[in-house]
Amino acid sequence: MNKVDVLLGLQWGDEGKGKVVDVLTPRYDVVARFQGGPNAGHTLEFEGKKYVLRSIPSGIFQNNNVNIIGNGVVLDPILFMDEAKALEQSGTDIKKILKISKKTHLIMPTHRRLDAAQEKAKGDSKIGTTGKGIGPTYTDKISRNGLRVGDIFSNFEQKYAIAKAKHIATLTQLGGDTDVAELEAQWMEAIDYMKGFDIIDSEYVVNDLLAQGKRVLCEGAQGTMLDVDFGSYPFVTSSNTITAGACTGLGLAPNKIGDVYGIFKAYCTRVGSGPFPTELFDETGKLIRDLGHEYGAVTGRERRCGWVDLVALRYAIMINGVTKLIMMKSDVLDGFETIKACTAYRINGQETRQFPFDVVDGELEPVYEELKGWKTDMTSMKSPEQFPAEFNAYIDFLERELNVPICIVSVGPDRSQTIIRGEI
Repeated sequence: MNKVDVLLGLQWGDEGKGKVVDVLTPRYDVVARFQGGPNAGHTLEFEGKKYVLRSIPSGIFQNNNVNIIGNGVVLDPILFMDEAKALEQSGTDIKKILKISKKTHLIMPTHRRLDAAQEKAKGDSKIGTTGKGIGPTYTDKISRNGLRVGDIFSNFEQKYAIAKAKHIATLTQLGGDTDVAELEAQWMEAIDYMKGFDIIDSEYVVNDLLAQGKRVLCEGAQGTMLDVDFGSYPFVTSSNTITAGACTGLGLAPNKIGDVYGIFKAYCTRVGSGPFPTELFDETGKLIRDLGHEYGAVTGRERRCGWVDLVALRYAIMINGVTKLIMMKSDVLDGFETIKACTAYRINGQETRQFPFDVVDGELEPVYEELKGWKTDMTSMKSPEQFPAEFNAYIDFLERELNVPICIVSVGPDRSQTIIRGEI
């Protein structure tokens, strides 16, 4: 039986997963999202057009493929309908190629209100959520109060009313907005729209496809350092963003995992609150943000920028069992005289190469190694043979530090600006 391959982010999200899934998809028969919600924005650019996918798998533009939204995903029907209809208008026969797990949890209108009210109540200790209702939906899932896609075919109105009443009671206590009438009308319309899709027992479907010899790519959202168990808690997302999340988010046994593709930027970014050891507050950080167009695909928020953090990357590689690395946005560093990479942390005078339990930026000092920049525009390069010597030296340095080969290098946002430099 075939094994699935997993593709996920190794930093704090926004690594460029959407583009890479789109590039790799022709090698696969199935692309399946295994966690996260519409807070994820996977950006794809090709043929002069730009698309941002929030909940739909990034293999959707390869029309011969099956795309699956797995049980580990949380789905907002309104945002899903908007996204799906936009894809239909672009010529994608989405109802033919997209399948949704019955066990996918639904984001209700009141979940959005709860997200806003709970974040406001945190005051200065707020997490920096996208306000899409992700956290409250996963909370309901864990507390066994959630609504799932399969519920829309069975006594749905009663189940919805019970869940909504619980939310309204909590919102009243928090002093939050309880008026969801307009949003609710849109939501119910979107529920009817979803009934036109193939709603499946995804765990059976995925395993049956593997048994048939089909090649399956599991697509993650956010990044490893936002994992609810292993990320920079509590400034994390509400799901398991790591390889193990592909097992629980799709119903796969651990022995079904094949290659794990870990994606990282040639530098590092983060959105929202939380520790960021290599963050740059100077003109260099601002320059990286401007050159890299580091603004959220869904939220538009400015991303915090800094040098690549190899301590966090080594940790992420270990947790995920990464077998192949993919480096994104190399071209953003094209103009720099010197490139820095954090190889260790100094905490209370002690140097460590391990990611600590609690990252307190004021007590942590990154230890940098400096490398010579390549000062070359790489955006039009098509093969590794064209890479400047200094860039090859940067890659060699990263591979020594991380002990995993870098098999793909991205030198621009377009699908065509992707260079294969090793076996994939």
